[in-house]
Amino acid sequence: PCRVEHPLLMRLAAEKEVPVYGIAYKDKPEDTAQFLEQLGDPYLGIGLDRSGRTAIDFGVYGVPETYLLDQDGHIRYRFAGALSVEVFEHEIMPRIKALKGSS
Repeated sequence: PCRVEHPLLMRLAAEKEVPVYGIAYKDKPEDTAQFLEQLGDPYLGIGLDRSGRTAIDFGVYGVPETYLLDQDGHIRYRFAGALSVEVFEHEIMPRIKALKGSS
């Protein structure tokens, strides 16, 4: 699923709409590095959650999950599962534009 949504994250980063951060869930750092080397790196930063504790704290019940945060760091939208073009264009982008308009 991470490979499925990766082109959309690359597009988001290229359009510079919002900063994109990731959390490598239960991955070895070398596996994360290889994945990003192969597919490109859209992230400004990547956190590591090797134990899965951060996912538990966030209430994650499936990966990947996407969160939109406002400028104060509050979660304003959450999507569980791999992003599709439809979800990206009809759910994510309108919410990003709305959040940017309210700042």
